[in-house]
Amino acid sequence: MKAAQLKYENAPRPSVVLGCLLPAPWLGAAAGLLVAFGPADGLPFRFSPTVLAAVHLLALGMLVPVMVGALFQMMPVVAGVRIRGTAGLAPLVALIAGSTALGLAGGFLTGRPLGFRVAIMLGAPFLSLVGLALLWAGTRVAAIDATTRTLACIGAALIATVATGAALAGALGGQWQVSLGPTLQLHVAVGLVGWLATLVAGVATTVVPMFWQTRRLPASLDRFLPWGIWLLLLGYCGVVIDLPQLAGAGAVPLLLFLAALAVVGLQGVLRARRRHDPGWRLWVAACLSALGAVALSLAAPALPGAVAYPWWIGTAVLVGCGVLPVTAMIGKIVPFLIWLRLRRRLPLPARIPAMQAMISPGQQRWQANLLLLAYVLLLALPLAPRWLALPGGALFAAANVWLGLQLLRAVRCFRRTMIAGGLPPRHPEA
Repeated sequence: MKAAQLKYENAPRPSVVLGCLLPAPWLGAAAGLLVAFGPADGLPFRFSPTVLAAVHLLALGMLVPVMVGALFQMMPVVAGVRIRGTAGLAPLVALIAGSTALGLAGGFLTGRPLGFRVAIMLGAPFLSLVGLALLWAGTRVAAIDATTRTLACIGAALIATVATGAALAGALGGQWQVSLGPTLQLHVAVGLVGWLATLVAGVATTVVPMFWQTRRLPASLDRFLPWGIWLLLLGYCGVVIDLPQLAGAGAVPLLLFLAALAVVGLQGVLRARRRHDPGWRLWVAACLSALGAVALSLAAPALPGAVAYPWWIGTAVLVGCGVLPVTAMIGKIVPFLIWLRLRRRLPLPARIPAMQAMISPGQQRWQANLLLLAYVLLLALPLAPRWLALPGGALFAAANVWLGLQLLRAVRCFRRTMIAGGLPPRHPEA
């Protein structure tokens, strides 16, 4: 199986990626605080205002900027393609995604249309522009493995997620009418599977073997990424539109394919050589979360309505398959990006700190443990919502604050090293 050659000389300035990443954990912390201290009425019902607000703070405010920032890094390094307009887009990604998430959260919590209208006017045009920039760059990607094939077309998934989300926000804001049920199903499917799951899976086929020393995805499965996911997703979306009463059955092939990916991924992670690494356990938990979410989704038609399986599925996908692997990748990508920039820009004999000095492995390990504990408490929340919402949400917020502080520490290390090397940190080459 042929893999793309990494082109480190194309890596963007750290400010391009860090501008997307640095604010993201604080929005994750806001989602945790909302669960902990927000209105408890309706927890853990998926359509309660608190749940809807927290979901969008997490998915849009935290995960989208991190994933877009990672794409700004991986497009040039992995695919050898520079994204036009990155310098102008990157500083606004976290700001506009976070503001849009806050607008939606305000709309859900207050029941007023203003927040939804702000989200449409602010977030939809900008995030669509980001998707178009990614899609345009993707036309020049030589798609030779799962990661590069994913990078080539992932902009389309972002655009589809934004379009369906804007349709829902406009309906909730009173600007137009849509069929809420099918549109919501499409938005959830495209956002969680077409965007989140596809991007995490596609990126993991390169990042996990590189940082955790695992085997690459078998060629028999690699060749089906991302098209296997997207074709099955399109089939499911067609069923939702034409035969909504059969949507559950239409999702079965897609769920089985995702389960196969999770099983193979779990086998690879369990055999990793760097199992002592702080981020390793987060990938194990992510694969187990994917299997749990698939199992619950397949069993949902037979489960009684009183069972809180929508909460478990959503938590497993957003936190287990989203926040956990994203946290693991941030802990590797940020120090590596900074180290690479320092190595390229500082003249010899300047001393370059090791990546472990930028973000301590010990700190990463404790932060990962705290995040996993919060995850367990959030999964258990339906058992006693009023008792578990506070510790689960508060610990999740604390874990994200800890992650944010680790990123700030890495940036401080970068600035100090640049100054010690005789190059001001605001130098154009920094």
